[in-house]
Order: sequence, then C-alpha cells, then structure tokens
Amino acid sequence: MFDVSLLIERQLNDLDADQVIALHEGLDDTVRYHLLLPVDSSSAMLVSSMGSLGGQVVPITDPTTIDEVQDSIDSVGQSELDASAALLTERGQQVTATITEGDPVEALVELVKSTASSEVIILTEPHVVKEFLQIDWTSRAQRKLDVPSVHLLEHVPFDAQR
Repeated sequence: MFDVSLLIERQLNDLDADQVIALHEGLDDTVRYHLLLPVDSSSAMLVSSMGSLGGQVVPITDPTTIDEVQDSIDSVGQSELDASAALLTERGQQVTATITEGDPVEALVELVKSTASSEVIILTEPHVVKEFLQIDWTSRAQRKLDVPSVHLLEHVPFDAQR
C-alpha cells in the first residue's frame, strides 16, 4: 500500500482529482489517499469578523451562538470533504477523509505519522506573499516532514502551473 496524505484548502474538482491520480499512475502498489481539510474555528471566525466591523465588539450573550456557527462551519467543511473524497472514490481510489480545526500543518504532520504516508500533496490557491516569505503550508510542511511533498494549485492544469 502506498499512502499519500493530501492537504486541501477547499473542495477538489474533477481536474484536481484527475491530476492527483495521474501523479501515481504506473505504481505497482495500491494507492490510498488520506484527505485533510482544515476548517476555521467559530471563535476565531467571530473574532476576525468583529475586527472587520471597525473594532466594535458586540458581546455574545447566548453561548449557543458560537456552537451554531461552528456547526455551520463544520457542516460546510464536511460537505466539501465528502464531495472531494467521492471524486477520488469514483475513480477507483481508496480514500480516508478528516476535518481539522487546528493548525493545518500540525494536523498534516500527525496524519503523515499515523498513516505512515510515503508522500504529501498540498493543494491550495496561490498565496504569493506567504510563498515568498516561506510561511505557506508547503514550506512549513517541508521543514517538518521527512517525506517527499509537492504543492499543486487548485483547479489549475499542470501545464499552467509551471
């Protein structure tokens, strides 16, 4: 079994699934993909939202509000993760799928260890400034992992990523 940990920033599309699978064509081993999708925590999202309101902080008096926001975030994330896993499964691949609220890179490191992954693929949108400063997910992961890793741009053909 050749295990591949796959950190995704958002839901995969058909192109993403096809390109990920193409990377492993010709392997003699069966490939199993371990998807990891980070979601925001409701408290971090609410704090961020309050900051964008010009610093006006409105106290939340109903504690269920934060839980409802988190449930909504988790529901959307789970739907995106399920759809991504389905794309790979429909193409005959073995897939596990996990959501994380924590630091995506730390979660990826744990996933690689727990699955004994031989490779890591990180699919994100372009983050030019973070990549330049080497604080993007891929740069951070490469400093912490002892397995090959590749960064792909989501929804972009291989030819356009050069």
